[in-house]
Amino acid sequence: MRSYCYGFVAACCFFAGIPLSGCQADTGKPATGSVAARAYYISTDGNDNNDGSRNNPWKTIEKVKGVVLQAGDSVLLQGGQTFAGSLLVKYNTIGTAEKPVVIASYGNGRAVIGSGNGAGVVISNSSYIQLQNLQVKGAGRKDGNTTSGVSIAYSKNVRIDGIDVSGYQKSGLLIRNCSEMTVLQVNAHDNGYAGIAVDGVNFSKTDNRNIDIRYCRAENNPGDPSNRNNHSGNGIIVSQCTRVNIAWCTATNNGWDMPRTGNGPVGIWAWEADSLTIEHCLAYRNKTSPGGGDGGGFDLDGGVTNSVIQYCLSYENEGSGIGLFEYNQASPWYNNTIRYNISINDGNVSAARAGIFIWNASTTHKLKDCFIYNNTVYNTQQAAINYAPLENANEGFVFYNNILAGKKEIITGTPVTGKYLGNCWWSLDDGFHVGQLTVFADWANQQQQELWNGNLAGINVNPGFPMTPLLNISDAAALPAFPAFKAAHPALLNGGIDIQQVAGINAGGKDFNGNAAAPKSIGASF
Repeated sequence: MRSYCYGFVAACCFFAGIPLSGCQADTGKPATGSVAARAYYISTDGNDNNDGSRNNPWKTIEKVKGVVLQAGDSVLLQGGQTFAGSLLVKYNTIGTAEKPVVIASYGNGRAVIGSGNGAGVVISNSSYIQLQNLQVKGAGRKDGNTTSGVSIAYSKNVRIDGIDVSGYQKSGLLIRNCSEMTVLQVNAHDNGYAGIAVDGVNFSKTDNRNIDIRYCRAENNPGDPSNRNNHSGNGIIVSQCTRVNIAWCTATNNGWDMPRTGNGPVGIWAWEADSLTIEHCLAYRNKTSPGGGDGGGFDLDGGVTNSVIQYCLSYENEGSGIGLFEYNQASPWYNNTIRYNISINDGNVSAARAGIFIWNASTTHKLKDCFIYNNTVYNTQQAAINYAPLENANEGFVFYNNILAGKKEIITGTPVTGKYLGNCWWSLDDGFHVGQLTVFADWANQQQQELWNGNLAGINVNPGFPMTPLLNISDAAALPAFPAFKAAHPALLNGGIDIQQVAGINAGGKDFNGNAAAPKSIGASF
């Protein structure tokens, strides 16, 4: 639901607002076998004329950019202290799997890099580096900073763990054209464009490869005040990538200060991505600008292929819980799966008006082949599913064994040329209501939906949810203990279809809470 004109730059340091003079290449690779690894200590009580040992530490992080770090070396900042400026790791710093280069805090607590209007940490064209246990803080997205906080480019085998990053106009953590990356326990908050962003410069899905993002939090990243032509205020956004896994991550209260109307931000989402998995994640109360679009929980956007959203919870997002979108000029969108997710009262502010929103603005191709099964969508104000009234919309969409509960109409917008089998339908106002029809059997026969071997395959029953769900979960790590949104009606335990038998789909074998899923069970949790 968006247009992508975001400007990319390939220079190793300009992307983070750092002049090239701090990123010159070494004349040769550092030796890794002949020189003993050493630690460089930095303390505000030190002196830059010291040798950088623990007993004689340096004073400033400016010293780091002049050091050729070798395999096994470490840069250690004293915990509880604040170091002004940008930490620039020398271009082409090479560690090894056995002896990575480590940048971290030492002593008590986290060290703080206070970078003001500049980038916090910049790493480019490097490999086997670990960045851990640091706070990285900029001057603020509206207070002079125009960069990203932690910027990793053209690198591989970098591990980022336990970083708190805030106060940057662009992204808290930016990964560009990288591979074999691990991102753990990053808390990215109070930034502009995004909390965490993965992007590329070649507009190719191979720009970034094999990236694992886990146990991260993207909160209160409101928007980039300088970006008036495209979306900003995203939680976690990944693009131009292959084989990215986002798991156990949380996105909340993002996007509320995007400085424009039009296409907007989303909590956790992707575009131009292949083989992406978003699982066990929580997106709640994300927003968009007044009058702006989107503001949803999760989104597989333009050009996404062979990807899945599973075992995720979204609630009270201003946009849809799950968006399935294709913008004009995107590459083809196909073969994606949405399963065992729960959406509660999403999409009641922006144009979505439903828990699941399907939108296609492409003039050349359709959204194709999407498998949507065993989800629970519950909306006390709007519909469960909304199809935007656009041409060339979609084909090959199937909906199996979902609970679809809406305030009045269960489905709104342009009807899909897809297949519905084994779903539970419920209108809170009318019992059943789709289009002009309020009798389930009449709709099924007229539309030739929910019919299998001449019999009704779906059910029209009240799933028996609580009137006011308890929505106080705020961390994806708590999802296993979430009391879920279990339906009470006994027909939901075996009233659906056997997806493996009917459609040849391996349904995964477990529900939202990790319990065994019966072959004909309906909804996300039993």
